[in-house]
Amino acid sequence: MSIPAEYMLILSAVLFFIGIFGFFTRRNLVSLLISTELMLNAVDINFAVFNAYCRPESLEGYVFSLFGIGVAAAETAVAIAIIINVYRNFHSIHIKRLRDLKH
Repeated sequence: MSIPAEYMLILSAVLFFIGIFGFFTRRNLVSLLISTELMLNAVDINFAVFNAYCRPESLEGYVFSLFGIGVAAAETAVAIAIIINVYRNFHSIHIKRLRDLKH
């Protein structure tokens, strides 16, 4: 028994909008990173669902999902390195402190 595509797409939409909401309301760099990861995971779910229901004989959606996961992992590693560097320089990861980088 498989889960209907509508439920998976609703889950994906909810995850995406939670990510958007978190991205625009949080003021912490780690929270922004988590929100971005939620949005990327929602896109990966969409790739898998559309592959399973539109072209079940091929694996393109799953391959795109794997590449998306790889890109998300690389993006997270770079973002964590940047956040650590910002924390070392400013002793805070609050976004308002990043305005000091302009000067």
